[in-house]
Amino acid sequence: MGRAILITGGARSGKSSYAEKLAKELEGNVLYIATSIPFDEEMKLRIRKHKESRPQEWDTFEGYKGLEKVISEKGRQYKGILLDCITVMVTNLLLEYTGMEDRDFLSEDFEKAEAAIEKEIEKLMAGIRESEATVILVTNELGSGIVPENTLARTFRDIAGRMNQYIGSRCDEVYMTVCGIPLRLK
Repeated sequence: MGRAILITGGARSGKSSYAEKLAKELEGNVLYIATSIPFDEEMKLRIRKHKESRPQEWDTFEGYKGLEKVISEKGRQYKGILLDCITVMVTNLLLEYTGMEDRDFLSEDFEKAEAAIEKEIEKLMAGIRESEATVILVTNELGSGIVPENTLARTFRDIAGRMNQYIGSRCDEVYMTVCGIPLRLK
């Protein structure tokens, strides 16, 4: 049965660095799951910097859906799996479900999107339990700042927060990073 560790924190809080440190301490093969989509130059630069910060011997899988299969199947050949990050995964799923066009969204649209995202997260957590690896999940802690101005951003914040709560309740360990310092919550 897989072990799950969740690391959360604000932007640039050190959560990815701490996740990488924990993965290195596993002393075995590591699979890095990257959930971001390089849609512009800024994101391409971020991805390049993340790649440069990890050990070259780590394998990488890029994707944000169906990850339960990747984790449950690959968990036999890897000591650790680092998924960075849940927040980007939720973003991609929400935008895929609602579409990226500028339009008015109905509350039913968001309810359906959240239900679909929740199913994806439930499957992810089931895949972790089926895995033999230690799975380290990175996510952003949202909602401590200004209330977003538009409906899509507010809905994203709410959905991401609820998914973080769900994941946190099912993880063996939970850490929050602040100023590069990890604080164990669970």
